[in-house]
Amino acid sequence: MSRAAAYEGFTAEEKAAMKEHAQQLKKETRGGSAADKAAAAEQDVLAKIAEMPDDDRVMAERVHAVVKANAPTLAPKLWYGQPAYALDGKIVCFFQPANKFKARYATLGFNDPARLDDGAMWATSFALTKVTAEVEKRIATLVKQAAG
Repeated sequence: MSRAAAYEGFTAEEKAAMKEHAQQLKKETRGGSAADKAAAAEQDVLAKIAEMPDDDRVMAERVHAVVKANAPTLAPKLWYGQPAYALDGKIVCFFQPANKFKARYATLGFNDPARLDDGAMWATSFALTKVTAEVEKRIATLVKQAAG
């Protein structure tokens, strides 16, 4: 089978994430003060977390609390329908619930602006199955470093 014939397009989950991202971008361009936009963005993140299935929701709540407490310069916002945290408008890290793409585990991911550099190779995403006290400490260390 040729490579072109095997491609079936984006999954329904991918299409939904792209639509959510487009809606969020439109929302961000609307008028209002920066403080109002920031408050609305955090409310959007909290609402998205509240919609998650229990396992994902519990982890996302803990990740959100750890990021807010340890990297207050990171601004909560939705990114492709996922809770994310930005610095100067650029996404530094995000929480991808397992349910989002029917995965076995949730993911804490970091984008290019994250300052996690460690030699010639370093991790940019981490699988999460549970957020324990030990995991919270690791997340705190990572987001502090990522936020610079």
